[in-house]
Amino acid sequence: MTTPPFDPPTDRDIAIVSAQLGRPARDVIGISARCICGAPTVVSTAPRLADGTPFPTLYYLSHPAATAAVSTLEATGVMPELAALLVGETADAYLAAHRSYLADRNGIEFVAELDGISAGGMPSRVKCLHALVAHALAAGTGVNPIGDRALELAAWSPMVCECVDYGVSAGAAVADRGAAIGGAAVGGASARDAAHDGRVDA
Repeated sequence: MTTPPFDPPTDRDIAIVSAQLGRPARDVIGISARCICGAPTVVSTAPRLADGTPFPTLYYLSHPAATAAVSTLEATGVMPELAALLVGETADAYLAAHRSYLADRNGIEFVAELDGISAGGMPSRVKCLHALVAHALAAGTGVNPIGDRALELAAWSPMVCECVDYGVSAGAAVADRGAAIGGAAVGGASARDAAHDGRVDA
C-alpha cells in the first residue's frame, strides 16, 4: 500500500499496467498497491491529464483478477447492502475516507474542477466498488470501510497471486515511454470513457 508521495513508476511497471489494461498506460504517476509478486495492482493517475482533462480517480484498480472479482461482486447486487452500512461510525469513517482521498489528490495537484469530488460515490453513496477497493488497497485497512468490506466479500485476495504471464521481462522498457508520460489517460481512456466503464466517479 502506498499513498503520496509516490516513487516514479518504472518502465517495467508501465509495461505491466499496459498489458493489464490491454492498451498503453498513460499519466501514471505511481504504483499505489502491488500483488505479493510485485506486479502493479493499483495505479495512481495524475489529477489533471496531459491533455488538460481533470481526472478524479487517483487510485485506479488495474489488476485483471481483482477487477473481474469486483465486477462480479457488483453484479450480485451488493451495492444496496453496502450503502445500508453508511450510518453511525461507518458513515463517519466513510466521510473521513473521502477527505483523505481529497487530501492525497490535492497534495499532488489541486484541480479546481474536482474540488470536493473524490471517487466511488464518497462521502454519502456507494457508486463504484472498483474505486473504493483501489482506495482501500492503496491506503491500507481501516481507512475506507466500504472498500475494506468489498475486499472481504470479493473472490480475490491481495495475499494470493493470480497474475498471468504479462510478457514483460525484468529489464523491459516501454518502447513509447514519451507517450506513456505525455498521453491522455490511464489506459489511453479519457475521463469520460473511464466514467462510462464505471470506474470513475466524475
